[in-house]
Parts: sequence; structure tokens; C-alpha cells
Amino acid sequence: MESRRAHRRRRARASRRRPFLCTVLAAAVVVGGTAAGTAYVKAQAHADAGAVSSPSSVTPSASVPVSLEASVEPAEEPSVDRNALLEKAMKTVTVEDGADVAVAVLAMDSGESAAYGDGTFDTASIVKVDILAALLLQAQDADRHLTAQEKTYATAMIENSDNTSASALWTAIGQADGLDGANKRFGLTGTAGGDGGLWGLTQTTAADQLTLLQQVFGDDSTLSDASQTYLQGLMGKIAADQQWGVSAAADGSAWALKNGWLARSTTGLWDINSIGRVTVDGHDYLVATLSNGNSTKDKGISLVEAAAQAAVSAFA
Repeated sequence: MESRRAHRRRRARASRRRPFLCTVLAAAVVVGGTAAGTAYVKAQAHADAGAVSSPSSVTPSASVPVSLEASVEPAEEPSVDRNALLEKAMKTVTVEDGADVAVAVLAMDSGESAAYGDGTFDTASIVKVDILAALLLQAQDADRHLTAQEKTYATAMIENSDNTSASALWTAIGQADGLDGANKRFGLTGTAGGDGGLWGLTQTTAADQLTLLQQVFGDDSTLSDASQTYLQGLMGKIAADQQWGVSAAADGSAWALKNGWLARSTTGLWDINSIGRVTVDGHDYLVATLSNGNSTKDKGISLVEAAAQAAVSAFA
């Protein structure tokens, strides 16, 4: 069975075919001594055989062959402002006074994306995806597999959001320096690792989290196929009590995610974040939604779920 990545590339090649210019021969009819006329026909290009429709047949009294030039102009897709659609959808989302939210989404079939909000947020536990991605990249560089202990930590960190395991792997990658070095290679430009052992206070943007998700789920990734498959598998087995967030935008057929939640000690307000891939009507979307200033965890969860649903609705 071909891989999901190979299937997408084959489908992408098929989608890039374009109509073509073709020339056909037809008969020009001389009627009552008048000169032969030139006829134009519309051609329909077929992706598999390049077939062209023929003009209607006639029975001329006399005929001479002439060249019929038939051209087909590439059909232009109507321009769709996905950002405007997302902004409109977000107007229906309730945001508490003092809270802030940002969301970014990418349709994996078309490559179209949209974003709302451009603030910087604490990652809380969504950084655990980034930590494991950095560890996997470092292992690739060293041409080695993860150790049994690293796999134990990785499973607990992603599936159960275990903080002790996250701290162990944060140290293993070199803390902020290791994370920032990997993120530079991943293409993240607005993310900075937290000070010392404070991995949960890593700063990021929704756009950067979308870029990270492309490294985990996309075709053009710095991570190997094996590394991607490993991380995707863990994100698809999140503990039952943590199955909220971007999964609310899925149709129930498939999702993979990681959530983050943190009550700030200085204010008592909640950071609530969710990132992942969702499937809707057979189409895959990458969604990252970040928020802060929520008065309760539950209200923050409702906010990121509504933002994720709004993001996907921009492509409905």
C-alpha cells in the first residue's frame, strides 16, 4: 500500500494538468458558389486521453480541407479570500473580556490557509509536540533510534501530557537552545523556548504552530517518514479526558491532537491551546488555536473549540 505522502504527491501531480491548444481538420462547405467558411469548435480536454469533441457532420456538395484552430483557455478558479471568511466566522465566537485568541488553518488538499489573530502566547503543553519533534530530529542527525527510555517518556508526554516526562526530554534536547535550533530548521520564526526548565512558558504564534504541524503531517518535512509516523501515532492516542480542542472541528472519522492548559499564578487566568489534524468529509485540515486570559479552563476549552470550528468552516 502506498504511503499517505506518496498518494498526496500523485494526486498533486494530477491536479496540475492543464487544458491545451489543439488543431483539427474539418470540411468547409461551398454552397451556391460562395467561398468556403471557417468554423471554430470548442474542445474539451480529457485528463487521460486528451480527447477533443468533433464538429457536427455534414454532407457537402463540394468540399476542401481547411485548418480549424480550436483553443481552450485555462479555467481560472474564482478567488476566495479565506482570511475574510475566517474573520467573518470568528465574529460568531464568544471571547471573554480580557481574553485573546488566535487561530491558523491549512487545507492539506489544496494548500490554502487562513489565519486570525497574530499575538504571541504561552505554549503550555502543546510545546510537547515540539520537544518530541526536536528529539526525533536530533536522533536522525545522530543516525540512531530513540532509546527505550526516551520512547517511554515520549508516550507519557504526548498521550497523557505527563510533565515529568516532558522535563526529562526537555533536558535531553538541550532545553531552549535545543528547541530553538530545531525550530530554525523546521521554519518556525516566532517561537522562543522558555527559560531554564520552564518549557511551558515557551512563546509561540498560531502561524508557527501551523508550520510545526506541517513538519509533523506534511509531505515536505525535515522529519523522516518514520519520525512523522511515530509522532502522528502518539497524537492519535490522546487520553480520553484530554480529547477536546481542535477535535471538535472533526467529523468523528479521524483526528490527532495535543492540548495545553495552564493557570497563570500571577493572575489566575488560563492559557488554553490546541493543535492538530482533523478530517472533515474526507478532507484533512491542520488547525492551531491559542488563547489566554480565560477566566476558567472550561471557558478556554469552549473558546478554542469554537475557533477551530470557525477555521474549518472557512473552507466549507
